[in-house]
Amino acid sequence: MRHAKRIAIGAGVALLAAATVGAQMGMMRQGPMPQGLFNPVVGSGAQYEMQSGDARKTAMEIDVVGKDTVNGKDAYWFENTMSGTPMGSMVMKMLMVQDGGDLYPSRMIMQMQGRPPMEMPTQMGRMGGQKHAADIRGQADDLGSETVTTPAGTFVCEHYRMKDGSGEAWLSEKVSPYGLIKFQGRNTTMVLTKVVTDAKDKITGTPVPFNPMMMQPPQ
Repeated sequence: MRHAKRIAIGAGVALLAAATVGAQMGMMRQGPMPQGLFNPVVGSGAQYEMQSGDARKTAMEIDVVGKDTVNGKDAYWFENTMSGTPMGSMVMKMLMVQDGGDLYPSRMIMQMQGRPPMEMPTQMGRMGGQKHAADIRGQADDLGSETVTTPAGTFVCEHYRMKDGSGEAWLSEKVSPYGLIKFQGRNTTMVLTKVVTDAKDKITGTPVPFNPMMMQPPQ
């Protein structure tokens, strides 16, 4: 009975881990990733305040911390840092490959507060979608230039409305990696709070293989 209970608990935690990674990727898909102009600059980044439909606010930072190549294509190490989540503070590091006008994650490393970093299985990367557009201009209507003020300052932005009705984005090429100043979606709002100019890798330690038991929320 105890062995069966441990198996059941392990399976439940594995599902929670998958849901957590999926939510993390989903947040990115609702926020900057599909609603931006891909402009990665190593050492740069942006901090955002995200607010969901239930009024819960989450802080997120997206940094570019390195450059690599995958199958002869340019790839950039992106680091997503989120705080205020049910799992505590989380860092998700992804090697994003630029394939023409598309992006896809080649590797994913996650680190939770007080835990060693874990190399995530490739399948989990597919939960966020295999490829998505690096540039939204083919998927959105340009509504013209507008001046937008956020806690990070005042920016002259190009205002885009997604053709599928998923949201509106205000973009500026002065902000890396996606130019996102503000995003208003059906259930998510993102606002730029700080431009990062000295981004460094927050992952500490050598990544270990994925272990779902290490995905349990902190006590």
